[in-house]
Amino acid sequence: MEAEKIRIDKYLWAIRLFKTRSQAADACDNSKVKLNGVNIKAAKTVNIGDEFEVKTEAKRWVIKVTGLLDHRVQYSEAIKYYTDITPPDELDRIQFQAAVFHTGKRMSKVGRPTKKDKRDLDGFMGGHP
Repeated sequence: MEAEKIRIDKYLWAIRLFKTRSQAADACDNSKVKLNGVNIKAAKTVNIGDEFEVKTEAKRWVIKVTGLLDHRVQYSEAIKYYTDITPPDELDRIQFQAAVFHTGKRMSKVGRPTKKDKRDLDGFMGGHP
């Protein structure tokens, strides 16, 4: 379903760049969304062909609007309504960051010892077998 006038905050939420519409609106208010290098408000109307620079927590996007979407749909549908034109050097930097820093898991062999490590240490120190 396509609508004639869509706010930028609703559009960014619908294409799944932000988890909530309020996060998209906050990004607009905090100068994280730009149209042609100019900060825009959440109420700005989106037109087909517009190119937006959007900074999310995970990465910096440069997207071109190819269709207007006014409701949230699954990812495989949402990607049909924009084209990701983020520069390649930015993508490389982000992928490295994502692989190292944003996994949500501790790196292997770092942090608290496991039960096996503790048993091995106790055996080495002469504790209970």
